[in-house]
Amino acid sequence: MKQTILITGASSGFGLLIANELHKKGYNVIGTSRNPEKYTSLPFKMIALDLASEESINTFSERIFKEINRLDILINNAGFLVSGIAEETPIELGRQQLETNFWGTIKVTNAVLPYFRKQRFGKIITVGSIVGLVSFPNSAYYAASKHALEGYFKALRYELNEFNIRVAMIEPGAFKTSILDNSSSPLTKIEDYNTLRNKIEKYTNFIVEQAEDPAMVTAKVLKVVETDKPKFRNLVGKGLSVLITLQHFAYGMLEKTILKQLNKS
Repeated sequence: MKQTILITGASSGFGLLIANELHKKGYNVIGTSRNPEKYTSLPFKMIALDLASEESINTFSERIFKEINRLDILINNAGFLVSGIAEETPIELGRQQLETNFWGTIKVTNAVLPYFRKQRFGKIITVGSIVGLVSFPNSAYYAASKHALEGYFKALRYELNEFNIRVAMIEPGAFKTSILDNSSSPLTKIEDYNTLRNKIEKYTNFIVEQAEDPAMVTAKVLKVVETDKPKFRNLVGKGLSVLITLQHFAYGMLEKTILKQLNKS
């Protein structure tokens, strides 16, 4: 029997690419979107879910196993980016970032956990980010949300081990997606940050130009899907292992490297 995989945020970006690839591989794919009625041409089933809406999550939790008969794998992918200088970012916008990326993901996970425990197997794969391990300027709240996911799922991996439920994280670097185009930023600017903001803009443009093919992320997710006991941390992208090594063993050097890159911009 082919496995059934639920993917949140499957209407665009990584989610859409992953869902299409898994469908091609013969998996029974169920995607989620805030407006599933817009995506009737997709080759897989779409159901409604808005991680920013408590009502939507509650409805999803009540209906999910009425919509599908079986679930083998949950892929947490939905989320968005808040970019901007930390002091300039309104607390409410930062709260929305955590509410969607962190709490929304946790609530969806909690909706399927009783089912996974009952059947004594399952797999939870969460798309995080390299900024869940290494923070960069202009992404304080996004990094906070991804760091929170890392800590939560690291603990959950231990707790679910006896139930044969596997937990893994995917940590991509910079890839060509629409995440920046769909990001939210503070409207009010603080003049003292003008110089830094200009440097960040130039550095971001450089990173975007160097961004890699998102098919690499799809391939990594597929590998984790097909691995019985995947490792927790799955980095995707050039040079990420070096960043992690510097983070743990030479943080001062990492800071100098990032500041040097900014000053070159």
